Amino acid sequence: MVDQDSEWRDRLSSLAYRVTRNGGTERPYSGEHYLEERNGNYFCICCNHLLFTSEMKYHSGCGWPAFHTEHKEAGIRRIVDLSHGMRRIEVKCGKCDAHLGHVFEDGPKEYGGERYCINSVCLDFITEAKK
Repeated sequence: MVDQDSEWRDRLSSLAYRVTRNGGTERPYSGEHYLEERNGNYFCICCNHLLFTSEMKYHSGCGWPAFHTEHKEAGIRRIVDLSHGMRRIEVKCGKCDAHLGHVFEDGPKEYGGERYCINSVCLDFITEAKK
């Protein structure tokens, strides 16, 4: 039997492992995808599941990549998070259960009012040619 945790440790950087498998958070404004503006898709770094597209991304100023909606097939899970003396909603990959970040209710109203605040290290960005 293969130890799944050992596989994650071997495949992921130490920061990606800490964030995705142990629920950590990268420092604000430090992630490689925070200012990304190219056309493309964002996949889970752990399992390559499609989570977001560049059309869903916007600059919220929060310090992490922000998205107003998830991809229709992402199936992102929501879990109440009461850590750090706050009540937040944690979001996890619907396929491999990787911690991604949190979702807040202060996003663009025209898209439903949600802001997915996602750690860059949880994402693999693949550019796509403009149509």
